Amino acid sequence: MNEFEKQFQEIEDYLKFEDYPLVIKRLIDFTLDTETLSCYLEMNQFLDWLDYNGNDTAGQATRLRQLIDQLYAFLKDKPQAPREVLVTLKDVVKSYGTGRFGLGPIDLALYAGQIVGLVGENGNGKTTLLRSLCGELHPSGGTITYHFKYTDRYDLRTQLVYIPQRTDTWYGSMYQNLILTASSYGYDPEMIEPLTQLIITRLGLRKYRLHSWNSLSSGYKMRFELARMLLRKPKLLLIDEPLANLDILAQQTILEDFRAIAKSPFRPIGIVLSSQQLYEVEKTSDQVVFLKQGVQKNLRQESGTTTETLENFLVIEFESTLTQGELGNLLQPLGLESLQFNGGTFIATFPESVTRLQFLEWVTRHEIPMPYFRDISQSTRRFFVS
Repeated sequence: MNEFEKQFQEIEDYLKFEDYPLVIKRLIDFTLDTETLSCYLEMNQFLDWLDYNGNDTAGQATRLRQLIDQLYAFLKDKPQAPREVLVTLKDVVKSYGTGRFGLGPIDLALYAGQIVGLVGENGNGKTTLLRSLCGELHPSGGTITYHFKYTDRYDLRTQLVYIPQRTDTWYGSMYQNLILTASSYGYDPEMIEPLTQLIITRLGLRKYRLHSWNSLSSGYKMRFELARMLLRKPKLLLIDEPLANLDILAQQTILEDFRAIAKSPFRPIGIVLSSQQLYEVEKTSDQVVFLKQGVQKNLRQESGTTTETLENFLVIEFESTLTQGELGNLLQPLGLESLQFNGGTFIATFPESVTRLQFLEWVTRHEIPMPYFRDISQSTRRFFVS
């Protein structure tokens, strides 16, 4: 089953379980994949109908079924795009002078359809790396190679888009700003409004399209900035701290949106995002890069990257009402190598021969109170505590 078939099967499952909001999101993605005005107009007609008939679940299901069948028939024979390498970094360093912070060396390969998460504590080089990738900063050494055609630096910055954590103020309505953006990037005139409407709706902004910038929360400002950048048809999105100031539900939603956008079978783009929300980023990313004092450490190896090799242990992060001494006594017979207290949680390390199932069985048998646990053996969380 190819990526297109797999994603359409997911839509069928969402429809089966009546998860209509997810069905609509994914159908908008596939409508955008058609790059065809008639499909844009038909999807917008459905969205207009939905504005006034949101409680008609039977009618909604019937219309969604029709859209699924039509889009499948339209796209099933369309060639899927290859997952090509977009950018490679080799021994990239950025120095600010003797005794000051320095980034690198960084070795990294970024691909279409891939999400790369940059994690690490504040001041460890995440923003510096993003700004170097987009050309705002020039490396002190090493090479950054862009594997796509561009005519000049302006064209490069059009295809490789950087969204900083703090963006400039927009003036006028959000909708008119997006229409202006679409008008500047080569779309046929009749495509501009229906395309803009689809992207607005896809990112959950339909109710806010006539708002002013100052009336929006920081999370919605970031979404409108993302909508504007998507209208530029980028090959690579670089996003600095997109999860900042978002509640946990909004974080999960935007990360799922990023994944759907990146993994389009027909219009894949690369996404690099920085964040301190470690676990959320790890769930979404194909590759996670941890930066510690500017130095790169990877747990998941991708072609063209370096990897930090950690010894193979079972490493469990957990909470408990017991003391460190009590826990040490209870876990020692299981082969406990070390027990750290770190940031309100315990980090227990066991030999590789101990499995997660054995750990859980031991905890259950000895009735160790443990309201939370996570296996971080293959998580960059280990770099925070090593």
